[in-house]
Amino acid sequence: MRSFEASLADTLRTFQALAEIRPQIDRAAELILATLRRGGKLLICGNGGSAAEAAHFSTELVGRYAKDRRALPAIALNADGSLLTCVVNDYGYEHAFSRQVAGFARPGDLLIVLTTSGNSANILAALHEANKLNLESVAFLGRGGGKAKGLATCDLIIPGNCGPATQEAHLFLIHHFCELIDAEFP
Repeated sequence: MRSFEASLADTLRTFQALAEIRPQIDRAAELILATLRRGGKLLICGNGGSAAEAAHFSTELVGRYAKDRRALPAIALNADGSLLTCVVNDYGYEHAFSRQVAGFARPGDLLIVLTTSGNSANILAALHEANKLNLESVAFLGRGGGKAKGLATCDLIIPGNCGPATQEAHLFLIHHFCELIDAEFP
């Protein structure tokens, strides 16, 4: 079992290292804001804890973050249990998100994936589907990016190898993007 001090040290190191990927953070912000400005929607997905972060991001946009503003279009592809189990049952777990990207995506939308490993088959398939549809995408990644590295328009590869700290950094970035969104949209 890791101590509180060791976990805190990993998280602090990870957060401090975010400065190393600042150009990618700014690029991801550009893609997100441009999508919302043109009336596109965010299609967001992840597995496990990353699924919770995907749902968190979409609720901050459709609901509210820190101020009252108009609802913005975002869908957490992992949130509809009936749809998810239908696709998984009929096509396999690898297609859990790609099938939804194929069904929901329209030109001008943005796919956002969250994964600490970068190796989940369903995330890879979603990125491939987005590329097939000429959609831009942002990948929140960890541990060097895994097989997902290079598949998205913009990779946010969190420095370090600590899965929990990577997820915490992903949530921090989600909140950073929400701050920018709140500042821009009435």
